[in-house]
Amino acid sequence: MGSVTDLSLRGVSKSFGGVDALRDVSLDVADGEFFTLVGPSGCGKTTTLRAIAGFESPDAGSVRFGDREMAGVPPEDRDVGIVFQNYALFSNMTVGENVAYGLRFRETPGGQSKAARVAELLDMVDLPGFEDRDPDELSGGQRQRVALARALAPGPDVLLLDEPMSALDARLRQELRTQVRAIQSELGITTVYVTHDQEEALAVSDRVAVMNDGRIEQVGAPEAVYRRPDTRFVAEFLGENNVFAGEVAGSADGSASRGSDGAGATVRVGDASFRLAGLDAPAGSEVVFCVRPEKLTADATAAENGFEAAVETVEFLGEAFRVHLDWGGREVTIRTPERPSADRLAVGFDPADAHVVSAGGRERAVVEER
Repeated sequence: MGSVTDLSLRGVSKSFGGVDALRDVSLDVADGEFFTLVGPSGCGKTTTLRAIAGFESPDAGSVRFGDREMAGVPPEDRDVGIVFQNYALFSNMTVGENVAYGLRFRETPGGQSKAARVAELLDMVDLPGFEDRDPDELSGGQRQRVALARALAPGPDVLLLDEPMSALDARLRQELRTQVRAIQSELGITTVYVTHDQEEALAVSDRVAVMNDGRIEQVGAPEAVYRRPDTRFVAEFLGENNVFAGEVAGSADGSASRGSDGAGATVRVGDASFRLAGLDAPAGSEVVFCVRPEKLTADATAAENGFEAAVETVEFLGEAFRVHLDWGGREVTIRTPERPSADRLAVGFDPADAHVVSAGGRERAVVEER
């Protein structure tokens, strides 16, 4: 089909038995980009991938590869390589035959022989000399790498990966995702990756799209989405977060109560008052803001916004301790390099480390951040 400059979805909707799986999904994937769809089970990410592949026909909207509309184009004519969660290798074929399977229907890229192409790809996925092995002789990670080599064999324009690491143990997932990312970068192939693993999404992607209930909640670079979530769902789903709901404190003239330096506004949460940098909202406004566990300090004297909470449980993570606190019936989580020695902790945070998700009952406008 030729080189794809980009991949785009516009207003894609899909329902099954009256249940909406996708609701007006629009997104763009740049040529050569590693783009990840992340979200909980049932959020619509796999249905989005299947619409791109041609396995599902949208009820509304369009899917385009470059300037080519994909409506009515069958999967075998879309020039995509697909790696499934369950590997889908043929047990009656050798490793080499599995990798070469896609070449039955397409010419070998660069005029190579099939044997040379298979050898090249097995070397790329660190399985040189495995051509004559049976799939049943391989480990889960090796089978997944064979599936990746098979998907890449015809030289597709787009690579689609549907939760390819979910059946592997944590250490192997880390190793394989690093290898997949390196291969994708070397080939410069446009890639759409589906996962429910937030750490995985943040680690490998150029950009991520967080999905919920069939919709796109936010699209952006991993750092932007993690540090500046647009919605409460993104704040709570993507990594650990502490979400607080409060009200802007009022002054005598009914305006927002400002900090001593005039920046931001004061928000009451329960019996505590916190100053948030950059907040400009009228007195009485409802505010939802979040503070990441690593941004909370166990030494309140070092932070402006302090409160005291009871230690509930402590987990040792290796590089830090995760401490679960009870603050007046609210659960608060912090990360600290030292195990707490007391039953209660004085906790605080810098005003600049709080991120406002919504103010005045309205969530931030969902925007794409690169």
